[in-house]
Amino acid sequence: MRLRKAKSRSGATMDQINEPSDAERLEGFNFFFGITEVVGAFMIILIGVWIGNFRGGLGWTSNPKLEFNWHPLMMVLGLVFLYSNGMLIYRTQRNVRKRRLKLIHGGIMMFSLLFTIIGLIAVFDSHNLATPPIPNMYSLHSWVGLTSVLLFCCQWVAGGFSFLFPGIQPHLRAAYMPVHIYFGTAGFIGAIASCLLGLNEKAFFAIKDYSQFSNEGILVNIIGMSLIIFGGLSVYIVSQNRYKRLPRPEDDVLLTPRNQ
Repeated sequence: MRLRKAKSRSGATMDQINEPSDAERLEGFNFFFGITEVVGAFMIILIGVWIGNFRGGLGWTSNPKLEFNWHPLMMVLGLVFLYSNGMLIYRTQRNVRKRRLKLIHGGIMMFSLLFTIIGLIAVFDSHNLATPPIPNMYSLHSWVGLTSVLLFCCQWVAGGFSFLFPGIQPHLRAAYMPVHIYFGTAGFIGAIASCLLGLNEKAFFAIKDYSQFSNEGILVNIIGMSLIIFGGLSVYIVSQNRYKRLPRPEDDVLLTPRNQ
């Protein structure tokens, strides 16, 4: 906040508080967002290196073990990286009209859901087609993961109806917005937690010399740390009110025809 001098009607000078400028409100945003994207890209690359160098690469139903490798890649890409960028679109695209932002946000989340579905198909196939079959949905990882996916789907449907359907009154949208933000963030944190549980589970089951600080074990741990850093930075940016997009007069006419 800045102070400036203003004169009263009697001519006396008094201090008056101004609203912070855009530069003051956005201080540190580019730094935090840039670090978040770098960590996210680093995380995806590390998963690719892990799958390619230690897990045998990618396959489909003809090789259930290789089909499984789609699961960590798709879940992190969809339910973590794209999920985060979908949330942050309202911070990064501050000068874009709300109408367009809603559609971009919904589109990113749709691709996030698509990658998540591919990841789920891969893990269920790899379990069911294995010899002998591997049980499904018995671990804490699977419970937390499925809960996060279901919450994500509910958020996507409820958000699309509430914010893209033109018949919804503005005051109803405003009332639902805090709920949407809270459970969206909660679902993202749940996805991060599920990924960490899954990495730990895979490390114990598949890496024979995990306790001996093997190269694969260290790589898995670094991936886990990158997930924590990426998730923490994403939640920090989303939770900062000073980084929010400022409302505009046309925001309430989301899907009304544009004036030419």
